Amino acid sequence: MSALSVYLHGRLVGRLEQDSSGLLQFTYDQTWLAMPDATPLSRALPLQAESFSGKKARPFFAGILPEEGPRKQIAKILGISDTNDYAMLERIGGECAGAVSLLPEGTAPPAPAEFRHRELTKSELQQIIAELPRRPLMAGTDGVRLSLAGAQDKLPILFAGGTISLPLGDTPSTHILKPEPDRFPGLAANELFCMNLARAIGMNVPDTEYHPIGEKPCILVRRYDRHTDQKGRTLRMHQEDFCQALGLPPEQKYQAEGGPLLSDCIALLREWSSAPVLDIPAFVTSLIFNVLIGNADAHGKNYSFLYTGSERRLAPCYDIVSTLAWPELSKNLAMSIGDCKSVNAFAASAWKKMARKSDLGWPMLRERMADTCLRARNELGAIRDQIASHHEETAGQLSRLVGGRLDRMLAALGREEP
Repeated sequence: MSALSVYLHGRLVGRLEQDSSGLLQFTYDQTWLAMPDATPLSRALPLQAESFSGKKARPFFAGILPEEGPRKQIAKILGISDTNDYAMLERIGGECAGAVSLLPEGTAPPAPAEFRHRELTKSELQQIIAELPRRPLMAGTDGVRLSLAGAQDKLPILFAGGTISLPLGDTPSTHILKPEPDRFPGLAANELFCMNLARAIGMNVPDTEYHPIGEKPCILVRRYDRHTDQKGRTLRMHQEDFCQALGLPPEQKYQAEGGPLLSDCIALLREWSSAPVLDIPAFVTSLIFNVLIGNADAHGKNYSFLYTGSERRLAPCYDIVSTLAWPELSKNLAMSIGDCKSVNAFAASAWKKMARKSDLGWPMLRERMADTCLRARNELGAIRDQIASHHEETAGQLSRLVGGRLDRMLAALGREEP
């Protein structure tokens, strides 16, 4: 039986094992269980002495791996099956989302003083970005063990003083560099527009900036699951997405494929958040905002919990994009609003039904919908001007699209029957 040591904040919490038939098993370390400040890796993996079978363990561990195209490409480079979660974690599990690291048994994570990185020249960085579609997360590169969930090409980096470096081994990254895919022209400016507008209306989002590499449009996103201590060291913060917390594997991130409903997400926040009175309204605002910008892809892995000690809070919103900018993409919402599957969910009746299913007050929801529309209208011109310097066509397109959509939502609320 093969085994990997699972670390949380550099402390051994358990073992992930794979038997001869390929099945996973996770067991908490007895020393970890005996600690007074021990916390579970996941809501779906509560502290217990008994082992968790693959069906219980896989959603969390598979959830920290890349998905879809990048996963298949990484597997090909590493010479492993793209369905073998364990083999992939063994090869790239050193730098994951949150504060989890997976290392070969007997390999202790480095002390903070041993954190290693390699500064990249401009030409090296351009070459890496050009190779990312063929070599996601620099898979197979000596000393690099990076893992990030999601289907888009991205690169975890260290960014300080304008210098970009590669984290080596278990060294935590500080930012994520997201190059624009060739098949989605304007995506970098689109995401920057949506993230900046979200911030302007008061949503909690990570710092995001336009950062082209050579001729390739990119955005640079500060990792919200990292913080700097008093000695200037970058430290990890634990997180898990809603699919992981609900015990759902990544291939079930969409409602249509067995993924969470909005009512499941709100119930999860009500039960698991340390401050549901704050986090549920913040989550609801994100739902409204995603409809306003035309984002049909806000699925169960695009929402997360961020853990600080014993506190569990809704993480900042991320990966916010107007998918309507590309007509070929699906117009169906990743999670339906009431009985409405379409991203054009303006009718008050759909939101009322969602409120009833989620035990939310309609007057509160209605007021939040109107307020979000008005805030967005007030900020739309300034955001358009900001983004126009990077990509004028996208800035104009999104300004017109969002302006029209918020007018439609306000009109729908105005026509609501008492």
